[in-house]
Amino acid sequence: MNPASIYQSRVTTAAEAVKVIKSGNRVFLTGNVSVPKTLLAALVDRAPELQDVEICQALTVGAADYVGPEMEGHLRVNSMFISANIRKAVQEGRADFTPVLLSEFPLLFKRGVLPVDVAVIHVSRPDEHGFCSLGVEVGLTKSAAECAKIIIAEVNDQMPRTLGDAFIHVSRLTHIVPVNYPIPEHKMTAEGDSDIVKKIAGHVASLIPDGATMQLGIGSIPDAVLKFLTDKKDLGIHTELFSDGVIDLVNAGILTNARKSLHPGKIVAGFILGTQKLYEWVNDNPMVEMHPTEYVNDPFIIAQNERMVAVNSAIEVDLTGQVCADSIGPKLFSGVGGQLDFIYGASRSKGGVPIIALPSTATMKDGTQISKIAAMLKHGAGVVTTRNHVRFVVTEYGIADLYGKTIRQRAQALIKVANPIFHDELQKQAKELHYS
Repeated sequence: MNPASIYQSRVTTAAEAVKVIKSGNRVFLTGNVSVPKTLLAALVDRAPELQDVEICQALTVGAADYVGPEMEGHLRVNSMFISANIRKAVQEGRADFTPVLLSEFPLLFKRGVLPVDVAVIHVSRPDEHGFCSLGVEVGLTKSAAECAKIIIAEVNDQMPRTLGDAFIHVSRLTHIVPVNYPIPEHKMTAEGDSDIVKKIAGHVASLIPDGATMQLGIGSIPDAVLKFLTDKKDLGIHTELFSDGVIDLVNAGILTNARKSLHPGKIVAGFILGTQKLYEWVNDNPMVEMHPTEYVNDPFIIAQNERMVAVNSAIEVDLTGQVCADSIGPKLFSGVGGQLDFIYGASRSKGGVPIIALPSTATMKDGTQISKIAAMLKHGAGVVTTRNHVRFVVTEYGIADLYGKTIRQRAQALIKVANPIFHDELQKQAKELHYS
């Protein structure tokens, strides 16, 4: 049977497709801006007929009716990264969180640690050979989908066709639901235009050499860094995700990927978050190669890129260099993501530059400010990047280089990049802890 015939024979409605999901099944749900919203809505409608269905996912963007209180006993999310739309459910105990490095997320399914009964995915229309592209979300989805017994796919006319190791053949799709709606946009926050973020981005950019290969994590700071690279030459990208900011650098001849030691000439990524402009730009763009996350985020692959620069954010950093990025005290907030994968990979790279960048303060609900450079992490806080892995910590007040430094030296370097209003208190606490 030719690909077109296979496709037509498997077309169905969303309501019919989700009937294959049975009580007790484990369902993999593709995420980021690739959430298949038609199928997910159909699954929510079917939920009252089901018991104990586990939905495995990472970050998802959009409405999250499937974690509402009324879903208890029917659908239960098990997320490996806590996105804003499920945070309340996790914190209230109505959804689960499984801590795992992003590089190992797909391996949980691939190695049978979490066997998948059904994968619910979102792909482009098939080409003449029958291959659908996973589009804007390849990294976390490809391996998980390939391990599933049943694959239900939304086939979207508006999903960009990204290249690389990004394809799944139509013969692997057991149920096909044709749709035609725009991929949701996810703009980086307006905080990227704040004076604090601009100062941090400027400091980070000063650490990036010509010919660097960059990873830019999610958030306003990594995206803002791109605007401070206009005097650089022959930059490249190897990253778990990228956004619209890369387009201007490519058009300006700054981001050429020419000096990359791995995949020269190519932007390598796992997924994309951005606007319609970005989705149109990546469509059939041979400069962009999408790959599974177990490859993109493997520290030993990352380290093969010379001058690898990793830029990641944090919730707080203590005076020894421990980095918390996944919780506020014991309250689970997000996840490790790719931070440790890239910080370690960059530290192993020839000429690598691993960076943790964060504002020096946070504002509480009552308007009071607290220092994000802390004597100690909050009680119960998780350590994402250990004091043994950290090197550069950047705030709006400058750069602290902690590599090869004693605890006493680290404490003084970090106090210097804290907000000056907290210097005296931090010095006092450092003395009490025998860090000075």
